[in-house]
Amino acid sequence: MRRVRMHNISISLDGYAAGEPQALETPMGHAGQRLHRWMFDTAFGAAMMGREGGSDGLDQAYAQRFADGIGVEIMGAGKFGPPGWQDDPDWRGWWGETPPFGTPVIVLTHLPREPLILDGTTFHFLDAAPADALEKAREMAGGLDVRIGGGADVARQFLAQRLIDTAHLVQVPIVLGRGARLWDGLEGLEDDYDVEAVPSPSGVVHLTLQRRG
Repeated sequence: MRRVRMHNISISLDGYAAGEPQALETPMGHAGQRLHRWMFDTAFGAAMMGREGGSDGLDQAYAQRFADGIGVEIMGAGKFGPPGWQDDPDWRGWWGETPPFGTPVIVLTHLPREPLILDGTTFHFLDAAPADALEKAREMAGGLDVRIGGGADVARQFLAQRLIDTAHLVQVPIVLGRGARLWDGLEGLEDDYDVEAVPSPSGVVHLTLQRRG
């Protein structure tokens, strides 16, 4: 059965998935790279950043599941670009001409535009509610799984509607104090998901949420 999955979503101890202010110069706000350093240090993260090397251990085992069996990703407007990118017809995403996705990507935005075709990835811009976006994604996935890519607002909406089958979150031992929170409005999530917590030698904790039923 095709699943809806979320991978490598990093959150601080106080539940923030990004700092603030998010801008062209500071994509993750005052969090910088601290939320994702655990991933950048793995072989998966090194390859994604165009580097050689990287660690091979528990963090790598979790990180590399990102692409396995994925046919399409759904992401929010805030992941595709900084605030205001919708007003720039030349904005092509953060990743240059070869994004790291290798699948179609649906970008949820209230200001859709024509698809953007890049090397290995086509971005489709859609104004839709989570359930409707998921239906479209399943049509595009070619029988493979759908990945929910974030940011925090999109991840929260899909979790709130219990549309995600498996979610991999990474709790990073930093306190941000402000930014984009993941957990707001998700009280009782543990009633519908089994939660597994696995600490890593790097200091992060890998949380896996598996929907019951």
